[in-house]
Amino acid sequence: MLRRTILAASAACLFSTPGAHAASMPSSGIDLRYVLPNVRPQDDIYRHLNGKWLEDFRIPADKSAYSMFTLVNDETQKQLKTIVAGLLAGGARDPEARKVADLYASYMDVARVDALGVSPIEGELRRIDALTDKRGIAALIAHYNESVADAPFDAGIAQDSRASTRYAVYLAQGGLGLPNRDYYLSRAPKLVATRAAYLRYVQAMFRLAGLAHPARSAAEIMQLETALAKLQWSPVANRDPVKTYNKTSLADLPRLMGGYDWPEYLRDTGLAGKVDYVIVSQPSYFTGLGRLIETTPLPVWKAYFRWRVLSSAAPYLSQTFVRRRFAFEGTVLKGTEVNRPRWQRGLSLIDVAMGEALGKLYVARYFPPRNKARMLALVHHLIEAYRADIAKLDWMSPPSRVGAFAKLDKLAIKIGYPDKWRDYGALSIRRDDLYGNVVRATEFEFRRERSKLGKPIDRTEWDMSPQTVNAYYDPTMNEVVFPAAILQPPFFDVNADEAANYGAIGAVIGHEISHGFDDEGSQFDANGNLHDWMTPADHAKFAAKTRALVAQYSRYEPVPGFHVNGKLTLGENIADNSGLAIAYQAYHLALHGRPAPVIDGMTGDQRLYYGFVQMWRGKVRRAQQILWLKTDPHSPPYVRGTAPLRNQAGFYRAFDVKPGDKMYLPPNQRVPIW
Repeated sequence: MLRRTILAASAACLFSTPGAHAASMPSSGIDLRYVLPNVRPQDDIYRHLNGKWLEDFRIPADKSAYSMFTLVNDETQKQLKTIVAGLLAGGARDPEARKVADLYASYMDVARVDALGVSPIEGELRRIDALTDKRGIAALIAHYNESVADAPFDAGIAQDSRASTRYAVYLAQGGLGLPNRDYYLSRAPKLVATRAAYLRYVQAMFRLAGLAHPARSAAEIMQLETALAKLQWSPVANRDPVKTYNKTSLADLPRLMGGYDWPEYLRDTGLAGKVDYVIVSQPSYFTGLGRLIETTPLPVWKAYFRWRVLSSAAPYLSQTFVRRRFAFEGTVLKGTEVNRPRWQRGLSLIDVAMGEALGKLYVARYFPPRNKARMLALVHHLIEAYRADIAKLDWMSPPSRVGAFAKLDKLAIKIGYPDKWRDYGALSIRRDDLYGNVVRATEFEFRRERSKLGKPIDRTEWDMSPQTVNAYYDPTMNEVVFPAAILQPPFFDVNADEAANYGAIGAVIGHEISHGFDDEGSQFDANGNLHDWMTPADHAKFAAKTRALVAQYSRYEPVPGFHVNGKLTLGENIADNSGLAIAYQAYHLALHGRPAPVIDGMTGDQRLYYGFVQMWRGKVRRAQQILWLKTDPHSPPYVRGTAPLRNQAGFYRAFDVKPGDKMYLPPNQRVPIW
């Protein structure tokens, strides 16, 4: 529930592969083709290294942003397409592989999907029509929580944050059609215009589906969703793991949300008899939701639920629905000009529904063992650097160091792929039933999660598939996870000199490990429990540093009128700064006292910092940038590739940055955390 990643799951970020170097010298790993000679690294290292690319590159029409992560993901998508094509050509040798092929084929059968129109969801619409009493809303939400549609709140299974040896049920706010509460409540002209476009979108989709009263229903839905948005906690408030942990006995649920048929909900989700408490993330939201159910007429709720079904199902209906959905969700919300090719969307469906089945095939074909061996060596040096740094941190006292060392000692590192693959034997996939496949896959996953209740924690499980170009830290598991797909150039190049690798994948590893010690992660102990191991005095010192970091990042204004939210992005900003600082220290440990070679005219330290900067090379469309500024805990690419260097003493030495240079920050304004 609290997993922290290197980038948002929906984020796409570029890198161009360096040219060949002489065999006698390893590649520098730094692409110098886009250097702007008239921009000094001391003034703007991001534009100096990436400037020509930033000036000339145009974001592809089917993307809302482009960066290094995009490039690597695109290459991975081509590899996955080759795998699936082989399965379709008769290479599916076992039942699981055949399911992968059939799922993809069901998505690519456009003629059949178009012929079906809206008929796949007619059963769901009849279920809503049959609702005659508000007490039935509980059963409907239960159905949506385990099936394919969104609902006013979500249910999930995860480790209990205060008892990490057992699984618990979490209930959290949900049910909005726009990205978050700000899109309903903000008076910013861009978001006001987005609301108007959303209203037109709902109307258009109701008309396409042949549903009655599209204009009236759209207005009622907007009014109800706005009321839900007013009840919801902000993204910043939801970052607090203590305030969002509210253990509630089943007997107390009626007091939390009166008038709601909790016994029916628990029976229909299959949770009855499996738990005696749930963890409520936003209690005030649920109390307000109870009142809203009571005061909102049943016909309005029925219109809302029809929209939730239609909106969730739209990607799997006829092209008419797909195109209209993209016109709003892709173009209005993100600024994307055209939809991704259907084959890529088909692969995304496999990744969601049967990710590890596809990942098993991907690893066998594209992940060489030497990548994992080199990564393990690199991780060793990063752990060593953290250990040395904890011993001398100026803000951490000896009692807190005990807890920090314990956490580092128990940190689990997962690289490439899981030791135990997920079993999809109970999942039914039919080549002629796309929407049914989506529903069954969603229900299969809910049942799989529900089956964990009462069982020991499965520490072999992964929350990302091996083909994911990302990484994450999980505080309740106290583990960092690096899928195979991110362990390739330019993040990690087995043929390049180590400096660039430390600046790129080394900083990524350091980033993820640091989440165990950031403003949220530091509240979890070595065993993954929400238990404070840091002294109050150390918390105060750390808070002073983080306040300075909040102020530093909040000054950035990527879009006029829209600043970086320093509080929302605090954890990721801490991780970016910490990861780079630790990567620098780990690189020097790896040198074992030897001088680093000069390659392409760059010292080892310069290559390390350039490796970090080129990792964040990227461009983002205006609408997508606004969306991320409102919802994403990560800062924009330019900020991530610039701000951390200004806090690093090693950067000033490597590039001889002095007062008067634009990258220069006086020592008393820098925020060194590690």
